Amino acid sequence: MLNVIHREIRHIWSEPRYLVILTLGIVLSFVLFATMTSEGQPKRLPVGVVDLDGSYLSRRICHELDATPGVKVYRVYENHTDARRDMQRGNIFAFYEIPKGTYNEVLQFKSPRFVLYNNSAYLLAGTLCYKQLATMGMLATGAVQREVLRKKGVGEDEIMGLIQPVTFETHNISNPWINYGIYLMTTLIPAIIAFIALMHTGYAIASERRRKTLRQWLDTAGGNGLIALLGKLLPYTFWYAMLALIANLIMFGFMDFPMEGSWLLMMLSTILLIFAAQCVAALIACCIPDAPLTMSVCALYSAMSFSLSGFSFPIDSMPEFFHSFSWLYPIRHYFLNYRTIAIYGAGFDQCWPQFCALLAFAAMLLGATLMIQWHYRLELRHDTEGKEVAA
Repeated sequence: MLNVIHREIRHIWSEPRYLVILTLGIVLSFVLFATMTSEGQPKRLPVGVVDLDGSYLSRRICHELDATPGVKVYRVYENHTDARRDMQRGNIFAFYEIPKGTYNEVLQFKSPRFVLYNNSAYLLAGTLCYKQLATMGMLATGAVQREVLRKKGVGEDEIMGLIQPVTFETHNISNPWINYGIYLMTTLIPAIIAFIALMHTGYAIASERRRKTLRQWLDTAGGNGLIALLGKLLPYTFWYAMLALIANLIMFGFMDFPMEGSWLLMMLSTILLIFAAQCVAALIACCIPDAPLTMSVCALYSAMSFSLSGFSFPIDSMPEFFHSFSWLYPIRHYFLNYRTIAIYGAGFDQCWPQFCALLAFAAMLLGATLMIQWHYRLELRHDTEGKEVAA
């Protein structure tokens, strides 16, 4: 195994461009997400208001909307066409349309209707704008009801009891600031590192067959396929695990992301995530003889894991058919470990099933070993037959 590790390190040293480029990609991804979420969540997102009423009530709604920290009123429009054009150009993410005669309807004890237009093509910005404007719409509804009740002579205490009879308090576990960096970076950064390790490992194994050095590789390992695979995987495991551990130290240390549980368990989960992703890549690369097809399958597997891991969309809300497929991705088990250890502060007695699941991916090395041994024996047989024909 040491001979194989030494051979792989010499190969990396002779062609360092792949490792350097992928490492820079990880660093730039970390800097990008850290910069995007430096304020916790996007603030002062531009929205618009189509004020067809021009009354005291509509102007007050505009002022209160502009005073909210999440959004700012980019412009007050006189017609729907201009607002829609600005939203299509990306100048605003949402806008309110206040119909004409709103204030008069309030004075006549009628129910005016506001219309909210939201652009969900920008997922995060559209969601936050919708949340802010929907909340503002509820507050505006309460303000209208208060005006109506005041006109009827109802007292202030009775008005508040009618408008908001029950008061809710929200306590976000381990993230009272609603910092989106805590939700995004703690799962996306390890996932990106694991997927880059998966792609790089798949390329490293497939390139042996492309360069026609498969027999030399196995000869270095004494003809043992498992030793050959472990010797090739371990240098990349060490490098990408080190990058993931540095990222975790920055997030949970310097950036002060919540870590309620054990650092050691979280670090162990990160290392197992990298190794599990490499085991998947080894099986794919050993089963598929074509190098470009190997990279395509690895890329498809990585892309699907974002959807079936659970942090972009809840697994329980998916059809039953997809529930079992989610367990085929290492990042799913890492995400469950992060939730259990870092957020809930649980110990090993609560997260051992996920550790066992990550270790189970090592069984894929056995399948990869059988395939690579078969190809090795096939090449030996061809060489023997060639020598016999030459003799």
